Amino acid sequence: MLDFIKITKFLRWLPDRKLIEWFPPWWLMRIKVIDIHPNWKHLRIKLPLTRISKNMGGSMFGGFQASLADPIAPMACTKVCPNHDVWTKSLHIDFLHPGTTDLELRFDFPKALEQQILQEISECNRSTPTFEYNFYRTDGQLCTRIRCVVAIRASGYRKPIQPISDQDDNDSAL
Repeated sequence: MLDFIKITKFLRWLPDRKLIEWFPPWWLMRIKVIDIHPNWKHLRIKLPLTRISKNMGGSMFGGFQASLADPIAPMACTKVCPNHDVWTKSLHIDFLHPGTTDLELRFDFPKALEQQILQEISECNRSTPTFEYNFYRTDGQLCTRIRCVVAIRASGYRKPIQPISDQDDNDSAL
């Protein structure tokens, strides 16, 4: 995530559309931003089915989908919380149907979730929101569900250290 932030600051004259398409981990995947709203409230990205992205069964490799889906929610959160450390805490992918065509990632940042994040940050200096978004085939069929939990922390945030009791030490030795 830090690399994207550095690239964004260095290439601030480029529109977000091009920053996403030229992001080094994705440029060989030949993604295409179809639609992007200011501050990433609404985002559509085409992930093409190519000879490289196609598995033995003729559908999209799950790794290609995971690679694109993983940082999308954290990257959107950096727009809402620019001076915070943001990363993916967990990512759950549910492959419902084979991706036998180009896929379209559809991400929306709900206004209510944004307000919840800002409130939690003001109260606790941290937030751990969950985002749900999907990949769709060109025929409109829902192909893959994504559930991404994002960790947003104030820069320099350190989790309070819990003292370890003697009982915990004995349990860990087993």
